[in-house]
Amino acid sequence: MPLRESDPVSPGVAPSPSPPQTDRKDTAPLIAISATFTAEALEPTLAFWVRELQLHHQIRFAQYNQVFQQLLDPASLIGGNKGGLNVVLVRFEDWARFRDGVNLAELEQNVRNLESAVTAAAHDAGSPLLLCICPASPDFLSDAARAGFALASEESLRAALRHLTAVRVVTSRELSRFYPVPDSYDPHADELGHVPYTPEFFAALGTMIARQLDASRSRGYKVVALDCDDTLWQGVCGEDGPEGVRLDAGSIALQQFMLAQRDAGMLLCLCSKNNPEDVLETFRAHPEMPLRLEHFAALRLNWEAKSANLRSLANELNLGLDSFILLDNSAAECAEVEAGCPEVLTLALAADSSEFAAFLDHVWVFDHWSTTEEDRKRAARYAQQAERAQAERQSASLDGFLASLKLEVKIEHMREEQLPRVAQLTERTNQMNFTTVRRSEAEIRSIINSGGMECLTVDVSDRFGSYGLVGAILFRADAKAITVDTFLLSCRALGRGVEHRMLAHLGEIAKERGLEEVRIPFAATARNRPAEALLAGAGAQFERRGDSGLIFEFPAGYLAAVRYRPSDLLSGARESQVSRTAVPHAIRGPADYSRMARELREPQRILETVQSSRRLRPAPLSRDAPRTPLEEQLAQIWANLLGVPAVGIHDNFFDLGGHSLLAVQLLSVVRQTFDVDISLKVVYGSEFTVAELAKAIELREIENAGEGRYAAILKEIESLSDEEVRALLAEAEDGTANRNP
Repeated sequence: MPLRESDPVSPGVAPSPSPPQTDRKDTAPLIAISATFTAEALEPTLAFWVRELQLHHQIRFAQYNQVFQQLLDPASLIGGNKGGLNVVLVRFEDWARFRDGVNLAELEQNVRNLESAVTAAAHDAGSPLLLCICPASPDFLSDAARAGFALASEESLRAALRHLTAVRVVTSRELSRFYPVPDSYDPHADELGHVPYTPEFFAALGTMIARQLDASRSRGYKVVALDCDDTLWQGVCGEDGPEGVRLDAGSIALQQFMLAQRDAGMLLCLCSKNNPEDVLETFRAHPEMPLRLEHFAALRLNWEAKSANLRSLANELNLGLDSFILLDNSAAECAEVEAGCPEVLTLALAADSSEFAAFLDHVWVFDHWSTTEEDRKRAARYAQQAERAQAERQSASLDGFLASLKLEVKIEHMREEQLPRVAQLTERTNQMNFTTVRRSEAEIRSIINSGGMECLTVDVSDRFGSYGLVGAILFRADAKAITVDTFLLSCRALGRGVEHRMLAHLGEIAKERGLEEVRIPFAATARNRPAEALLAGAGAQFERRGDSGLIFEFPAGYLAAVRYRPSDLLSGARESQVSRTAVPHAIRGPADYSRMARELREPQRILETVQSSRRLRPAPLSRDAPRTPLEEQLAQIWANLLGVPAVGIHDNFFDLGGHSLLAVQLLSVVRQTFDVDISLKVVYGSEFTVAELAKAIELREIENAGEGRYAAILKEIESLSDEEVRALLAEAEDGTANRNP
């Protein structure tokens, strides 16, 4: 356990070197955690959630209280973490733990230093960074000035770091809103080993970290399809009449939640079994509803199966079914969609609308790590797309339609502010994606800063408006050729020849640099058939088989002259439609978001589930059953902490998997349960067993009882006969004396 805290390091001071992280023998992504306090108690909860999310992340803790060193040292655990998640846990008062009193001016300076260190780390690190501001102790908050400092510092950090898309700040108030723990502080464990929180709070904090880990991984959901009756409102508009339906608190909360999702970039659709005129009239009859008809990108209001309507919506929006979430109150309708469209994430609402808000708050899939400007404009872009579709239907020919668009394509080197959108494209683009390599912001920045890669962005607009940043190309150049790493174009810009202009631009760059060819690797998936059709149409004669797929080796001059033909575009569109409607897609992790939102949203329940899951470990070394009520109670406490089904009274704590952190937590539980202080010397004695701990507790209780209790015990002993005394002594020697003789 730590004996003393290190002083925080100013960003202007070179940090002490951390041990290099090159000794890891595995390539699994890391959850790298650095804290101002002892945080290893998070491990069981994080390990549980990693399993629930079916991820492969490993959990690593940095050295005790080395936050600034970890943020500033490129060779540290956090500095060297690539493709995982970096987590920094800060409790402001820890910076003054071993000082004489709290100097708020020094703490304020440390907060500013933290802001600078996080900013520097976010720019250079290879993983997104989560900063959690953990709650202060009741003693720290008892002073009004200190309480004001804590609140102001949380808000200032959140505001100062908001522009960093690779950083997510979770304040103590946000944590408390989602996962409230009434009594989170553990003064005894804080004193013994700087473990300031109860197991229940560590379960809440670990869950929030896992939730942000899940949000940092792009899941690809873009559309929420909503039912109407008993979902958007209470009642049936076809029976109660448009004016007869009710807007209760639950339905209003759901609509407000969905409006916020739209503002964050999700598309909203109606998919409901109703007469369309009834639904439209209901919206007109209730102007007080947060959601209005113009908020929906598409409508399916009829009596057909919802699975069929969802497929129709996917075709209209040119998106895959695995981009959709269905929210419906009917279990039967949800079951039909799960059977007919297994790619869709189906969420069944509770029958009681008062449950809506809490359920939606804990559906992790609605969390957004960050929201880009492109996300905020998505709904408007799809409204423009609807206008384009209408213009296409009215055109006499495809050539005429494309000419009427007056398309403008701008291809240029990526700017820093475009990085979040480029990373988002690598995560979300499936159809026009040559290799489907997914990259985070940090990874893209790292490979560009290393000098080995260049990044081009593609911005498209036409007479209806801007498509936004819809494409990206990552490539490297050597003495002979350009080799493409990533080639992406959003589905909303497909079928207009933009992808051909991107290919030609690569050929032009190669020619300008005096290079002979452009090499383009292609890895086939179930959904990137349009990409394969593009390359084959551009030059199937330059295709060869490589070790991990196809490689197209285009002469630079040939590729620079590539132009689109409408027949190619129609072929690509047909391939795109086949991939959307006929190819099942089951790559997404099968996290049970509904179960998580219903059953695992309360910290105590989460803690119990974590402890229960850990009891699947092997049985203890012995089976010596408890002999007294005290031993029985202690054995249960040990089993909960150690994650084993049962504990024998002579099993050694450390042989069962215990360690110093668990020992501190154990002694804290003992203090709370039995109101006695047990020294760590008992833990590190020759044998630390349930039997020995029970004896230590009994001795402390006797010592705490005072002279009156001693006198009563002596008087009781004096009243015994010689035979009774000898029997009691013999029983004590056998270790079977009752707790209260």
